[in-house]
Amino acid sequence: MKKIMVLLIVFLALGCAAPDAPGGDEGKVRVVVSILPLADFVEKVGGDKVDVTVMIPPGASPATYEPTPSQLKSVSEADMYVKVGAPIPFEMVWMDKIARMNEDMGVVDCSSGIGIAGNDPHIWLSPRNAQIMVGNVYVGLAEVDGENDEYYSGNMDEYVLELEVVDKEIESALLGVDMRKFMVFHPAWGYFARDYGLEQVPVEAEGKEPSSADVSRLVEFAKENGIRVVFAQPQFDSKSAEAIAREIGGKVVFVDPLARDYTRNLRIVSKSFADNMH
Repeated sequence: MKKIMVLLIVFLALGCAAPDAPGGDEGKVRVVVSILPLADFVEKVGGDKVDVTVMIPPGASPATYEPTPSQLKSVSEADMYVKVGAPIPFEMVWMDKIARMNEDMGVVDCSSGIGIAGNDPHIWLSPRNAQIMVGNVYVGLAEVDGENDEYYSGNMDEYVLELEVVDKEIESALLGVDMRKFMVFHPAWGYFARDYGLEQVPVEAEGKEPSSADVSRLVEFAKENGIRVVFAQPQFDSKSAEAIAREIGGKVVFVDPLARDYTRNLRIVSKSFADNMH
C-alpha cells in the first residue's frame, strides 16, 4: 500500500508540474515584439493573459539596434513573435535569425492586409492601419491560445473602437490647419500625412544626412512655404534639423513615432502638428 501511495503521489506531482499551454508565467502567452507600439497593441488585445518583451527599447533606433543575449533568450522561450512586417531595418537584418531560433514560435505579420507605400515601414502611425494591425494581433493570439479566443476578441473590439475615436479626433484637430506641408527630419509620418491630407517634407533621405546643397534647398523651400518648424524624433541626432530651424528663424519640435502608449502619443503628436502648422 505504501508503494502504491508513493506512486500515486509521484503521478499527481508530475501532473501538477505539467506546463500550461501556453507556457509563460502563470500560463501567460509569452510574446516578443519588435517595437514599443506593437507592445501596446498586444497588451490591449491580450490583457492579463500576455507577457510582452520588446526588442527595441525606448530611445533606441530601429536602424542600428542589436538585440541583447537576454532578449534572444526571451525569443527562444516565446510562444509568439509580432513583427511590423513592413521593411524596418531591424527586422530586415534580424527576423530570419529570430525565426530560426524558435521554430515552434508563431510569427504574426502586422502588415498583412495593409498596402505598403514604397519602402516606408511606418505603417503603425496611421490609426486606420493600426486597426488592421490589431486585428492581426488578435488572430495570432487566438491561434496560440484558442481557449481565450472570446476574451481576445472582446478586447480587440474595444480597442478598435478607441482607435476609431482617435482617428476622428485627429481629423477634427487638423481640419482647420491651413498649412498642409510640414518639415520633418526623419520621414516617419507618411501614412499619417496621407490619412489627414498633409504632406511631409523630409530633411533626411534614404537614411542619409542632407548635404549642404540639400540644406540650402530645404531652407529656401521652408521660406517660400512659410514653414517655421522642423519636426524631429528623439531617436535621431537633431543637428541638421536645428541648423535648418536657425536659418528659417524657427524651431525644432520633437514628436515620437515609437512611444509605447499609442493612442495617447498620437493625440500629443496631432496637437503638436495642429499648434505648429500655421
